Formats: sequence, C-alpha cells, structure tokens
Amino acid sequence: MLLVIDVGNTNTVLGLFAQERLVHDWRLRTDKKITEDELGVLISSLFTAAGVSGKAVSKVVIASVVPPVDRIYEIFCRKHLFLSPRWIDAATVPGIRVSYANPAEIGADRVVNAVAAYHRYRCGLIVIDFGTAITFDLISPEGEYRGGLIAPGLSISAEALFQEAAKLPRVDLRTPPEQLVGSDTAASIKSGLIYGFAGLVDGLVHRLQAEQPALEKVIATGGLAALIAGVCETIEAVEPNLTLEGLRIIADQL
Repeated sequence: MLLVIDVGNTNTVLGLFAQERLVHDWRLRTDKKITEDELGVLISSLFTAAGVSGKAVSKVVIASVVPPVDRIYEIFCRKHLFLSPRWIDAATVPGIRVSYANPAEIGADRVVNAVAAYHRYRCGLIVIDFGTAITFDLISPEGEYRGGLIAPGLSISAEALFQEAAKLPRVDLRTPPEQLVGSDTAASIKSGLIYGFAGLVDGLVHRLQAEQPALEKVIATGGLAALIAGVCETIEAVEPNLTLEGLRIIADQL
C-alpha cells in the first residue's frame, strides 16, 4: 500500500491507497514539537483503529511546507515503517512543467494539486486551496503550471481579529452564516469573513478569466473549500482529496 502525507502549516493529511483507491485518510494538527516516537504512536493508533498494519505500507511519499518537521517524518518512516520516504519538490515534480521564476519557492502542495487537477480535468484551470493561506494556482490547457496568487486564509484572519481587537470574540467558521447581516457581534464577524472571502474568490476569478480566458474551470480544495463554494458564484467543483490524489499520481512516476 502507498502512504501519502501532506504536511501543511495548520494540518497534516495522511492518505492510504490500495493501488488507485483511497482506502483511509486522516487529518492531524501539525505539531512542530512532536517527536518521531510520539508521531509513531499517533499514526500506529490510527492504523490500528482502521485495521491496517504498518507492514502493509510499501512506499511513502511526502509533500511538506513545514521544514521543521521534515526530519521528524523522515526518522518516523525509517524507524517505524522501515522505509525511506520520497519527498516531493516543486522544482522537480514529475508530470508537469513549471513556469515560475524560482520553482523552489513554490509550496510543493500547490504543484501537487496542479498535477491532480489537470489529470482529472485536462483543461485550463484555476485551483483554489483553502488552507492557512488561500492559494490560487493556474494551469494552462496544455498542463503547464503558471503560478498564481496568495491571500491570507479565513482562520488566520479570524484569529487576527480576535488577537488585535479587544472586544471581538473568536467565531466558529465551520458552518455558513444564517443570514447576510449579523444580529450580534459573532454573527457579524462570521458573515463578514465568509461572505467577504467569497467575494474575494469571485472577484479574483473574474479578473483571472478576463485576462486568461483559457482558464475555463475553477475547482477548490482544502478544509473550508465546501463552505466557501456554497456561498460564492465561481467555484464549480470541490475536490477534498485533491492533494492526496496528486501525491498518488506522482508516486506512480517515482
């Protein structure tokens, strides 16, 4: 079986594939202070609950945007799975041409998403990933990664309001607002953030498509993708496992 790991700034997502089928997936909070043994206990417990043996894993592929934990995952794989993981580098990822001034600056997950999106849709695409940051990635009709845009994410924007404004509370962003105009402070913040970011998405997509009409399809992934897709106009599909699928596709070429 193939184990793929997407290490993000806020969350780490693991997926276990039996050939092309995703049989299990897990979302963990990224912990920069975790040790390889603590990580081993955590992942072993997830495997056990799912009825999976670590011995069934024959390959590990990792994309990470958090360098402080890379060594921990490397040691974990060697010590607990007896495997050397393959690390995905945006500058050398197989299966896609990257048109970027310095490909080493690109988060590996962004190019992995591009690989998966183009593999599925085979057309010009805008891929929006709702993570710690919101990234907009552009893929040409020929499958070339052309760069994109980065905006602050919803969660860090909400946290900034809470931290910097003494009387503003933290708000739950997991569900959409009941109405556009909030009737109390928490509802007003929630409405402003969610509808505000929906407007940001629609506005940027319209600008991008006006400049590059070949970007005919817009898809989204990431933890809050479904929430924003439900209140904006331009997102056509939500692909929750896009990064995991991209890692699987890349793994077949390694």
